[in-house]
Amino acid sequence: MTGPAYAVLAGSIRARILSGELVPGERLPNEQELSAEFGVGRSTVREALRSLASQDLIQTTRGVSGGSFVSVPTAAHLSAHLETGVALMAAAERVTVGQLMSLRHLLEVPAAGEAAKHRTDEQLDDLRRAEFDPSVDSGDATYAANQDFHLVLLRATGNPLLEVITAPLFRVLATRFGRDHAPDGFWACVADDHAELHDLVAARDADGAVTAMRRHLDHLTGAYQQMDRLSRG
Repeated sequence: MTGPAYAVLAGSIRARILSGELVPGERLPNEQELSAEFGVGRSTVREALRSLASQDLIQTTRGVSGGSFVSVPTAAHLSAHLETGVALMAAAERVTVGQLMSLRHLLEVPAAGEAAKHRTDEQLDDLRRAEFDPSVDSGDATYAANQDFHLVLLRATGNPLLEVITAPLFRVLATRFGRDHAPDGFWACVADDHAELHDLVAARDADGAVTAMRRHLDHLTGAYQQMDRLSRG
């Protein structure tokens, strides 16, 4: 590896973290120990640690029991990083509405079947609470309920990576592509689709949930593409 000495050192520590040699929560050697091990000055070590901290790979605390520790990842943290990247791609028009929705199809259609198989009674209650009445609810409330419904379905699969990967997609779609231009009947259609999905998941009908989710995302794809066109004026 070539480059500035601090970057080389940061790359070496990063490799240890990603390989699992240094595990989440583990304390890194102190500045003096790292300086001796890698044959660099302590200023280089500090710069390397700042670089790792900026990537959220480590966290540094002060005090007698302080030091630099390998970060403990959370689903929300990872999802936020991915959302930033996807939002930047959408803003730069490197990714289209159709491409974002295509990825949602690939992830959420089979996920609906898994949710029907593995959901708990508590998750079923959460699904019901995330439904909304389009004749009463509007604006931010409907967007929040829509996202909550899909998040609960993803969690019901039992695979936390699905939420990490998929949640940023519908947050970007909701904020980037014309949320104020929903076509007539859009929210009524969403509410009906969600009610159908709830009933199929409640019945543990995996095949029916897969079919219903595919149809629901088809509805969303057409609506988001129309909203995108309107937002561009």
